[in-house]
Amino acid sequence: MSDSPRPKRPRVIVTRQLMPHVEARMAELFDVALSAQDHAFSKSELKKAVSECDVLVPTVTDRIDAEVIAAAGDRLKLIANFGAGVDHIDLAAARAGGIMVANTPGVFTEDTADMTMALILSVPRRLAEGVKLMRSGTWEGWAPSAMLGHRVGGKLLGIIGMGRIGLAVARRARAFGLSIHYHNRKRLPAGLEEELGASYHASIDTLLRISDVVSIHCPHTDETHEMINAPRIGAMKPTAYLINTARGEIIDEKALIAALKTRRIAGVGLDVYTNEPDVNPELLTLDNAVLLPHLASATIEGREASGEKVIANIRAWSDGHRPPDQVLEGWV
Repeated sequence: MSDSPRPKRPRVIVTRQLMPHVEARMAELFDVALSAQDHAFSKSELKKAVSECDVLVPTVTDRIDAEVIAAAGDRLKLIANFGAGVDHIDLAAARAGGIMVANTPGVFTEDTADMTMALILSVPRRLAEGVKLMRSGTWEGWAPSAMLGHRVGGKLLGIIGMGRIGLAVARRARAFGLSIHYHNRKRLPAGLEEELGASYHASIDTLLRISDVVSIHCPHTDETHEMINAPRIGAMKPTAYLINTARGEIIDEKALIAALKTRRIAGVGLDVYTNEPDVNPELLTLDNAVLLPHLASATIEGREASGEKVIANIRAWSDGHRPPDQVLEGWV
């Protein structure tokens, strides 16, 4: 990182529209270019942007790869990401170029856990099918054998990734009577396991085999890419449900679709997809798939808090300090 003085009013380029008061505050503090059209930047737009600013504020829709970073030249010094996940940023290339990266961890924890719990309830109880039936105008009234689903109380929930969001999901799920089991890189302290009534599994394969509901809460990395693959899906119970509010790339989507078509597993609840915003059209045809348009973080409160963290990170950097949410090596 260069020791040259940092501009007190840095040139900041924001790739997407943020909450109005966040944009207004940025305009007061920085020489900022806001996103009037609110579209995902193309690679050429990103390369132009990084060459013209001190600070880039991207989102998950922006692929900041080594080619984009190389186009920055000597000016770009901080990537202040709007959002916690940074798998869309080549961190190694940023480090090599002397560019700091910051994110906004923690602000979407409760929102994502709420949405996860909503999917855990809606998939076994067939809520999406029920809504479709009502809108079709073909509902013939209550019947004792109609639209039968499964209760969640008493079922075993397997959580993959017990960070902030995984813990928040566990606390909610326990209140609904689910038994909490989890896999994580590091085991939780004994006191926390006792508080949650949680059982640790060193093997993800064991967890998948015994779970009635599996919920994914780990980051997307080389290690977790398509971690939930055909053999692992095949090892799940045929009555099991899979929930993903993390990153679409963690699941082998083709293997998932094949399993859903053959009812190898009972159903899935997805808020994220491999090639967003393009969703595999086969998923759209499946009655045992509840599909949401990446809504987990979509609360006014969460988006405002994320914007405020972005501002705090930029201000700290501009004042000559490390951003409070600087992404360091080994961030996952």
